[in-house]
Amino acid sequence: MTDRSDPLIRPATPTDLAAIRTIYADAVINGCASFEIEPPDVAEMAARMAKIREAGLPWFVAEVDGRVLGYAYAGPYRPRPAYRFTVENSVYVAPDAKGRGLGRALLAALIEATTALGLRQMLAVIGDSANTASIGLHAALGFTHAGLLTSVGWKHGRWLDSVLMRRPLGPGDETPPTTRPMP
Repeated sequence: MTDRSDPLIRPATPTDLAAIRTIYADAVINGCASFEIEPPDVAEMAARMAKIREAGLPWFVAEVDGRVLGYAYAGPYRPRPAYRFTVENSVYVAPDAKGRGLGRALLAALIEATTALGLRQMLAVIGDSANTASIGLHAALGFTHAGLLTSVGWKHGRWLDSVLMRRPLGPGDETPPTTRPMP
């Protein structure tokens, strides 16, 4: 595998779940982007993917030379109906593939897909205010800071913040929505 291969961004399938689980398990065990403490198994990841798909939302993988090296999905921000035009993104990249533009390609694909669905806001809830890579990625793709929740998580022996960022999709909040995009 070369560092110059362009990623194939495509919809995730159940055959990708083992790779997705491996990527996420590393983030859970070694990082602070997720506030989970124990990595879920493949069956739980399959249930999560099914829930996203049932909501009509996108879940993508980044594949390079036949290997899944990252994934991203948009999930409902909150379950109450008034939030139905807002989604939260999740983006994870394998440790050996960071810094190669995969996160950017995945997030850009999510923005495009959710805009096409008629959604109006995308939120990022970034674990750890020291996660400058994720904060920078989101800022580069048009997200702005929306808030900081200090010391809301305890992991790896320290308090962690959540950085809130937002990005309008399509006309954002400039006009009322004309469709109901989420079931």
